[in-house]
Amino acid sequence: MSGNYYLGLDIGTTGIKAVVFDDSGTPCGSGLSEYTLETPEPDIVELDAEQYWASTREAVKTAVESSGVAPEKIRAMSVTGQAETLIMTGADHKPLRKAIVWLDNRAGREAKIIEREFTSGSLFHLSGQTEMLPCWPAAKILWFRENEPELFAKTEKFLMVEDYIVHKLTGRCATCRGLMPSSLYYDIRTKRYDTEMLDFLGIREEQLPKLRDSGEIIGRCIENDSMIPAGTPVAAAPIDHVCGNLGSGCAGKGMISETTGCTLALCAAFPSLVYDEERRLSTYLGFAPDTFVLLPWAPTAGMLLKHFRDEFTGGMSYKEFDEAAAMVRAGSEGLILLPHCAGAVSPVCNSEARGVAYGITLAHKRGHWARAIMESVAYLLRDNIEVLRSLGAEITEIRSLGGASRSRLWLQIKANVLNLPVTVTECGEATSLGAAILGAVACGDFADTAAAAARMVRISARIEPDGDSAAYQEYFRQYQKLNSLLMPTFGGRL
Repeated sequence: MSGNYYLGLDIGTTGIKAVVFDDSGTPCGSGLSEYTLETPEPDIVELDAEQYWASTREAVKTAVESSGVAPEKIRAMSVTGQAETLIMTGADHKPLRKAIVWLDNRAGREAKIIEREFTSGSLFHLSGQTEMLPCWPAAKILWFRENEPELFAKTEKFLMVEDYIVHKLTGRCATCRGLMPSSLYYDIRTKRYDTEMLDFLGIREEQLPKLRDSGEIIGRCIENDSMIPAGTPVAAAPIDHVCGNLGSGCAGKGMISETTGCTLALCAAFPSLVYDEERRLSTYLGFAPDTFVLLPWAPTAGMLLKHFRDEFTGGMSYKEFDEAAAMVRAGSEGLILLPHCAGAVSPVCNSEARGVAYGITLAHKRGHWARAIMESVAYLLRDNIEVLRSLGAEITEIRSLGGASRSRLWLQIKANVLNLPVTVTECGEATSLGAAILGAVACGDFADTAAAAARMVRISARIEPDGDSAAYQEYFRQYQKLNSLLMPTFGGRL
């Protein structure tokens, strides 16, 4: 191991992951601390805010101890996560209530109020977000003001969960601009908080954290009850998907990342601000200052495969699933699925969309269904990539992340459907690695993110399109035709 080490902290929906890396990008130790979200009513998702700090301490402790690295040798760290989880603190910097988790949708009425006041078009150009959703922090703050006015009046700071952890580490109240677009009170054009929205919400800019660029040192650790020594630099980091994009090595031209976990998410970098005026894809900030990403996503991907396995196969393993699907020819003998079992977001946003199975015959067995699910996610991936290309994205290679990247068959299907090489990196913790890379650059150990990624990211597999690729081009067109015919029948916004 080298002498320089960095820590990447990833605040996930159900747990916090900490990983210690050396300057070659090799993971030296990791820790995961999980928590259980509270859902007392439909649309309400909360967590005791102090749990985030307790889990941070536990994850960091496990990561450092398992690495065998002396804490004082950790040169820098960075904190990323899902954003949109809101924590309100008082004058004593302590949370005033439970954190309102990003999944929380209680603010449906407030979201509609904001949309009426500002119009969806102006909100889109302000934030880059294609939809006004109840989960956005602006809607949550308006709900808080209307429903808990006494606590609202006592609120000193409105923080994302990442900001809260950074404050616990450094004593500084600051945030990365890359966490802010979906807040709906940050203007991606001016790189400032939007005063008109703040006035409407009834909050002041002083109640929000100071804005910092991705990779900028937010502050240095103070004495606290974690294992991170005082003086350790903490770098600003954007949202988890963008950090994963960096951690997969997408620091050059022609590469985009795709993550197939429970959901599907793509991340394509652009050197300047770009909008999809048809509002199919959302715009976020990139991992380098003054860069942007288009970030299409879908609510179901690997979740659909898991659901089918758990509910309809009697508990087959994923290995058995892969083996059964591998016995089926490309195209699943005419079985085509639309994977919209929890609605559709990109490239067509329709919350009422549902999953569809088309072309079922008595010849279709478990292996056909398994392969058809894999193919449907690949078709959805291709659908979004075609939109990205229409907006000017140069795409010559796909970096694949998430649990599905462990399936060689699924990677091959994607390569064939996309007619592009699909690569997988050695490190399975791309999000944490991306955060660590930002820390390594911030403390001056690398000239820039491209140099850091070139050293710290390595490819473990490259899957080229094979003989099935030509056939998949026709199967994809069939998917597109079926999708375009059925989408209007679901209702919802098209």
